[in-house]
Amino acid sequence: MSEPRQILVTSALPYANGSIHLGHMLEYIQTDMWVRFQKMRGNQCIYVCADDAHGSAIMLRAEKEGITPEQLIANVQAEHSSDFADFLVDFDNFHSTHSEENRELSGLIYTRLREAGHIATRSVTQYFDPEKGMFLADRFIKGTCPKCAAEDQYGDNCEKCGATYAPTELKNPKSAISGATPVLRDSQHFFFKLPDFQAMLQQWTRSGTLQDAVANKLAEWLDSGLQEWDISRDAPYFGFEIPGEPGKYFYVWLDAPIGYMASFKNLCARRPELDFDAFWNEGSKAELYHFIGKDIVNFHALFWPAMLEGAGFRKPTAVNVHGYLTVNGAKMSKSRGTFIKARTYLDHLQPEYLRYYYAAKLGRGVDDLDLNLEDFVQKVNSDLVGKVVNIASRCAGFIHKGNEGVMVSGDAAPELTEAFLAAAPSIAEAYEGRDFGRAMREIMALADRANAWIADKAPWSLAKQEGKQDEVQAICAQGINLFRQLVIFLKPVLPVLAADAEAFLNVAPLAWSDHLSRLENHKLNPFKALMSRIEPAKVEAMVAASKEDLLAAEAKAPAGNGELTKDPLSAEIEFDTFAAVDLRVALIVKAEAVPGADKLLQLTLDIGDERRNVFSGIKSAYPDPSKLEGRLTMMVANLKPRKMRFGVSEGMVMAAGPGGEEIYLLSPDSGAKPGQRIK
Repeated sequence: MSEPRQILVTSALPYANGSIHLGHMLEYIQTDMWVRFQKMRGNQCIYVCADDAHGSAIMLRAEKEGITPEQLIANVQAEHSSDFADFLVDFDNFHSTHSEENRELSGLIYTRLREAGHIATRSVTQYFDPEKGMFLADRFIKGTCPKCAAEDQYGDNCEKCGATYAPTELKNPKSAISGATPVLRDSQHFFFKLPDFQAMLQQWTRSGTLQDAVANKLAEWLDSGLQEWDISRDAPYFGFEIPGEPGKYFYVWLDAPIGYMASFKNLCARRPELDFDAFWNEGSKAELYHFIGKDIVNFHALFWPAMLEGAGFRKPTAVNVHGYLTVNGAKMSKSRGTFIKARTYLDHLQPEYLRYYYAAKLGRGVDDLDLNLEDFVQKVNSDLVGKVVNIASRCAGFIHKGNEGVMVSGDAAPELTEAFLAAAPSIAEAYEGRDFGRAMREIMALADRANAWIADKAPWSLAKQEGKQDEVQAICAQGINLFRQLVIFLKPVLPVLAADAEAFLNVAPLAWSDHLSRLENHKLNPFKALMSRIEPAKVEAMVAASKEDLLAAEAKAPAGNGELTKDPLSAEIEFDTFAAVDLRVALIVKAEAVPGADKLLQLTLDIGDERRNVFSGIKSAYPDPSKLEGRLTMMVANLKPRKMRFGVSEGMVMAAGPGGEEIYLLSPDSGAKPGQRIK
């Protein structure tokens, strides 16, 4: 038998400036399943993470809430830790980048890079907010696009025409923080000489450490030539001051990945059997795996390995990259209730439902994963309740009634026993390769075979016949043994189901190698329901609660100066209030009358990246609503969702006219496309 492996695993650090949502949970669940599999195999596998706790955004939010940044990150860390624990994500350590370990390691790595000649300094001209007294990152500057003249665009790219530019090219720039007109100032910055590591990165990214699609993407950057990376920020900034450089701070992305090392070092101080150097020093025989999303590949597969190389530390064994999460085929949407926080999900549904669904959909690649809520209900109910748990519930009663809960010895279906044993290496290989979807398919194929065999033997019918009791006991003992095998294979995904099954089976916690053995002449504990079916109403309630979360958040926002009076014709609003209206081009996909409503039509609108349901009182002008289908119109896309007797209206279409038959939907000029903003 081979020696146990030494493995250190990390997930990307969640930013300490907001709640965890189901898109985030995809990564942590994926990582946790892989770690649990390794631990079941007897390997030393350590899973560490931390909150990413630095940067201007955290400093500004804390200031807005009237608390210190330290208080803010402590509050958020408590929330994050609770969400992860309740989703059964079992970190060995969940730390913070705002820690002494991270301060020391960041200073050490920077010093080593500087002494090796990999740090450059030069003056940088950038925008400065004279009212706030701080330099502005690109996302904190807004103005008019220099290419298409679209207003209210960010300092690095235009959402309307897609152009990219330097913040200094913006017309009429304004600080998004104070509204002041920024001024240009010079400041000395520190740069990491990433081009020094061009040759190493070209070899490392093609060494099998990355999926092919990721390596191909990185090749585009490598082929075009790497640029030096600005790793400093000016005060005021919430982070670590650069050693020997008063008023200069490490950019958040410099110390964020070092947070992996810091979290592990913090764990080593509490677990003396762990040796920090054995995992992180150059030449280490331990394995190091990062699980990340595709949006942060450049930081983890270019900057990070170059920093480690330059500072004399080991590089990752592999960086495992996943895609984004969509819900019902579209980007997560607050207005549609599909931007679902982890806690909102947990308020309505069991965590293992989602863990299994993610596992069933996750492959080795970087494709996006779609959480189709209807399919989610069907798949969990069919696979886990209808197939896996069904085996135990079918067989346990007969063993308790007919043999006082004792499983008889013997193998009633040697061909099935052999099939389950033969499948184990392939399932393990799929887990190891992060092809969870393949593992779940193979496991459910075994469950199908077990259920078909039990149905064919029909112990419930045999139990009614004289002289068939021994056969009934043999069939049901075999069924329980097959169920036990399935529980072993599913344990990395479903730890609570496994623990409950272990209690019913009256066995110690199951390891992967236990699939090689059987239970013979073994006493079972009384059977209790192991998993209930998902009720569609609970999913609907979760979606509704997510919409309510949005409405509650908006309700907390103070009314602006432009709040309308009862007489809208005499009311004046500020220009900023009007500019906040998000007008979009919308394609009418479906239009139909609303049963029981005299004036309403129900419109399904396509606005590019999602579809909206809108109720509009224009029935009198369009008695045949089907004629509206395929037509472009204009809608207010950021109107608060409104609960009506017939459902939730998620916007408003624009129309004009005195009323009755004289109502006219406003339409954009020809050539407009669904989702385009109307300025």
